[in-house]
Amino acid sequence: MTPLRTRSGHTQVAQEVAAPGDTQGSYLRVVDLKVHFPTDDGLVKAVDGLTFDLEKGQTIGIVGESGSGKSVTSQAILGLHRNTRARTSGSIFLDGEDLMGVSNERIRTLRGNKMAMIFQDPLSALHPYYTVGAQIVEGIRVHHSDMSKAAAKSRTVDLLGRVGIPNPKKRADQYPHEFSGGMRQRAMIAMALANDPSLLIADEPTTALDVTVQAQILDLMRDLQAEFGSAIIMITHDLGVVAEMANEILVMYAGKAVEHGQVNDVFYQPEHPYAWGLLSSMPRLDRVRQSRLDPVPGNPPSLINVPSGCAFHPRCAFRAEVPGDACKTVVPGLEEARPGHLARCHIPTERRAELFETVVKPRL
Repeated sequence: MTPLRTRSGHTQVAQEVAAPGDTQGSYLRVVDLKVHFPTDDGLVKAVDGLTFDLEKGQTIGIVGESGSGKSVTSQAILGLHRNTRARTSGSIFLDGEDLMGVSNERIRTLRGNKMAMIFQDPLSALHPYYTVGAQIVEGIRVHHSDMSKAAAKSRTVDLLGRVGIPNPKKRADQYPHEFSGGMRQRAMIAMALANDPSLLIADEPTTALDVTVQAQILDLMRDLQAEFGSAIIMITHDLGVVAEMANEILVMYAGKAVEHGQVNDVFYQPEHPYAWGLLSSMPRLDRVRQSRLDPVPGNPPSLINVPSGCAFHPRCAFRAEVPGDACKTVVPGLEEARPGHLARCHIPTERRAELFETVVKPRL
């Protein structure tokens, strides 16, 4: 619980509001997730109390600058911080099963089978000494030990063809360095989908790809989601990708969610000054821009020495809207600005709406 200051100046205690949606029936439910890393310089609070839920067939886009905790969140869901120095707490429920409490053997069974990940750099994720086909075959047979190697190879060729790789039978016997960047990303998608996972995590899936290949990859993921009904977590810094793919947007800053809502709400009626900054720094192709892009001032904070109060306050151009020193001393709660739309900000909701319409929107 977080102490908050009301408009009258009194202090009250506000509960963290649950993320949009019915979390009781969600396929994936993350509750108060914290991932902290002890280092020689101090404790890195990479993720610090994150809550959200996701249904099958839906896509949530997690956005934010580098170091905001996006990738660490996805790694925690997959159980990749086990047997490390990371201090992880909270709950992660996948189809009703608490992943934080299962054995290492169970999490390995679920990983690649019920949940899978498309990594940011396929050239690093794929092993250079083995053919692409051999790596997909291995992933299939790990979870289907009764399947013959020939049957797994046949499924691999079929998967490579379905993700748009030409001449898949020949390509399956080639090595990652023989694939282009777009083809490697397609191979990674084929590998992730090899066992029909219900949850697919895509970590910057279109980074370093040209725009035409980006569009092909996004179309492919959308088609495969429609076919398999998978829930997708799309992790990216590219708001254009989120607008194309997601149903909901979760904006992260310094390890916390600062805004969460339906994609149209966050794009057309954003509530948090950080989201305003992200939108102001994004180029528009649908209109002639009359002024320069406005980048978010300053740099992302150190996760070892996170600013007190609202972590965004040193970079916020609107902190003078909050009387006193609440921005510097009180951590704002994630509260409902309107039904299904949450924001973590001390500026009153009505005033935020005024500021967006009169100050921010004309610059977009």
